[in-house]
Amino acid sequence: QVQLAESGGGLVQAGGSLRLSCAASGLRFSSISMGWFRQAPGLERECVAAISRSGDSTYHADSVTGRFTISRDNDKNTVYLEMNNLKPEDTAVYYCAAKSGTSWSRRTYEYNYWGQGTQVTVSS
Repeated sequence: QVQLAESGGGLVQAGGSLRLSCAASGLRFSSISMGWFRQAPGLERECVAAISRSGDSTYHADSVTGRFTISRDNDKNTVYLEMNNLKPEDTAVYYCAAKSGTSWSRRTYEYNYWGQGTQVTVSS
């Protein structure tokens, strides 16, 4: 059974930092690409960052470029999202997701497995 478990969310002041982790089990982690998505109330789920299965190719949304960094450790079956200089508009539930194949994707429907999400709240 595939499981993705996010952790690291919380409440932080604007300008602060958080590091999200997503531990995967039940699949061959090194064979899948991973993504971080977020969804704020009333808005569609959007891709924040994504990473290829080897980690040599990444994507970061324009809104987070320079502030967020996605990475992965295939030995630990874990993907990370380092978030710096957080802004109130980053407030959302953050989800990690897994998709088969070599390359990352921004498309929600291409991801086969999803975590339960972790809340990130940034106060002004």
